[in-house]
Amino acid sequence: MRLALKILCLNTDDAVWKHWCQTVDTDANLVRTLTMPDLYRAVENAPSSFRYCFVYLEDEGFSQQVEEVVALRSVFSQLKIIVFPNQSSQSAALRLFSAGISGQCAPYIGKEQLSLVLSVVDSGEIWGGKAFIQQLIQQSAVTAPSFESELEDLSERELTVAQLIAKGLTNKQIAIEMNITERTVKAHLTSVFTKTNTKDRLSLALLAQSRHIML
Repeated sequence: MRLALKILCLNTDDAVWKHWCQTVDTDANLVRTLTMPDLYRAVENAPSSFRYCFVYLEDEGFSQQVEEVVALRSVFSQLKIIVFPNQSSQSAALRLFSAGISGQCAPYIGKEQLSLVLSVVDSGEIWGGKAFIQQLIQQSAVTAPSFESELEDLSERELTVAQLIAKGLTNKQIAIEMNITERTVKAHLTSVFTKTNTKDRLSLALLAQSRHIML
């Protein structure tokens, strides 16, 4: 028997909460918390029960909420956290993705779109919409540090992987582009992260963009 998908949620807006309940698959079980301490307790009481964590970011105290999510990610690194901000902020998005959150969506996301988001996150990718992630990379490139010596340590294939990551391609798309397996892509990516001292795809993309190695 298939176990119900459990999603832990921090949501203080009744209208958004109602929308989420109507948008997730019928076999999903949404567990609502209203405060960050309540969310912490829910995770601590059942650390392996929740597959995702949805966090609604309201306008009031927005910056503080962003930092609370960063702290949450630091404490519970196994959680796949997806934020639903009620306002658009490039700096907040960069902060959250750099901390390792799995995705960012509009609070009133559609049913099919949410299903796609969860599928992408399940595969180990981050979701912000390809165009958004690319825009974020481009706008943030001027602030990225220089790691030229680290890039010089990459093999030709590792450099190609870094270039394709910077273009926003998934592991599957990179495998097709390079005519290799996804497992080989993951192996190259692990080596690239180590050699460049980066921890995720976004930071690697920022690095690649800052050193002008885009294809």
